[in-house]
Amino acid sequence: MTTAWSGGRRPRTRGPRPRGVWIAGGIGVVLVAGVLLGAFLPLVGFLGGVTATTAGLVPFPFVRVTVVAVLGLVVVLALLAMALTRRHTTTATISVVLAVLVSIAVTIVPVVLVAVGSADRAGDVWPIVTELWQRFTG
Repeated sequence: MTTAWSGGRRPRTRGPRPRGVWIAGGIGVVLVAGVLLGAFLPLVGFLGGVTATTAGLVPFPFVRVTVVAVLGLVVVLALLAMALTRRHTTTATISVVLAVLVSIAVTIVPVVLVAVGSADRAGDVWPIVTELWQRFTG
C-alpha cells in the first residue's frame, strides 16, 4: 500500500553480495595480515635491534615510523572495509589490491627512513673517525 507520504516508492530489497566480494575481502585480509606479521613487525623489530646494538649509531626514527604505521593502518582498514561493502567484485578487488599495496609501502618506509638517517649520521661520523685516527697515529 502506498501512501501520500511515500510518494509511490516501494522499498527496494537488495540481493546478497556476490561471492566474489567476500572472496576478495577474505584474500585481502589474509594478505594484509601476512604482510603485517611476516614483514612489517619482524622488520621493525630487526631495525630496532640494530639501533640498540650499535648504541644509536644507526638511528631508528620511532615517531616517524609510528605516524606512518598509524596512517597506513587507517588507510588499509578503510580500503578493506570498502572492499567488503561493495556490490561489485571488480570494485572490491581493486580496493583489496590497493590495501595490499599500501601495506607493502608502509613496510618499506622504515627501511628508507633508517637508511636516510644512517647516511646522514655517517656524514657526521667520518670526521670523528679521522680525528681519532690522527690522535692515535700522532
